[in-house]
Amino acid sequence: MFNLILFGPPGSGKGTQSEKLIEKFGWIHLSTGDLLRKEIANETRLGLEAKSFMDKGQLVPDEVVIGMIGSALDANPAAKGFLFDGFPRTVAQAEALDNLLAGKGSEITLVLALEVGQEELVARLLNRGKTSSRSDDRDENVIRKRLVEYDNKTAQVADYYARFGKVAKIKGEGNIEEIFGSLVAKIEAKQPA
Repeated sequence: MFNLILFGPPGSGKGTQSEKLIEKFGWIHLSTGDLLRKEIANETRLGLEAKSFMDKGQLVPDEVVIGMIGSALDANPAAKGFLFDGFPRTVAQAEALDNLLAGKGSEITLVLALEVGQEELVARLLNRGKTSSRSDDRDENVIRKRLVEYDNKTAQVADYYARFGKVAKIKGEGNIEEIFGSLVAKIEAKQPA
């Protein structure tokens, strides 16, 4: 089983590239953001609770996210692999994910980190906010707070996986197809022949 974490700050292109990677490799896409937004759209208790954190630019509590991931893994026992998009966001979540996968006889195969400059990220997110239902993409102050939150907590996840030699950095600015090509090359280099 190939387990990939597609990593990068909000607006780095994870969603766009995830769709392309899923189509090419046939993995199950696990986007905690999509799962949470579905809960928000359905106005569930979990969704409303998650929205209150997201609207402030804060992360949703670990136990909520880990529970969703465990359920998704259990629901797809025959999967070729999983693409984790937007998760893990903290070292504690990374350790919990590693423990969860180890309990299922698996592990993270590769972490691909998309790197994009801060002003480009702000511009992308404000632009996305014009066409999406995401309230956290419409306010530049909330966006900048999310980016600080990312730098303070989430960027450490790449450092955590780098200790195990599992991180490859990819330039996330430029042509979508060129970025995709770089991602695919790193994945294919890690896949068994």
